[in-house]
Amino acid sequence: MTTGSGDITARLNNLKEQIEKGKIEKTRAETNLQTYEKQRDEVVAQMAELGVTPETVDAEIERLDKEIEDGLRRAEELLKG
Repeated sequence: MTTGSGDITARLNNLKEQIEKGKIEKTRAETNLQTYEKQRDEVVAQMAELGVTPETVDAEIERLDKEIEDGLRRAEELLKG
């Protein structure tokens, strides 16, 4: 079984293409990562303006839900009475 030089060249070219595609994908992934990190930082900054952090946002949402529920309950009572 012999392998011709054309076959080796084709395989090497295929590997080169795969490497180039890998480099392009790596660059694309790094760019996406930078974009997502920037967006995350912007959201965290907006949250800070509202007085919440990623760690406290769930508790704040829960507090606001309760506040809304209490307000609705009071409004319903006032309308009944």
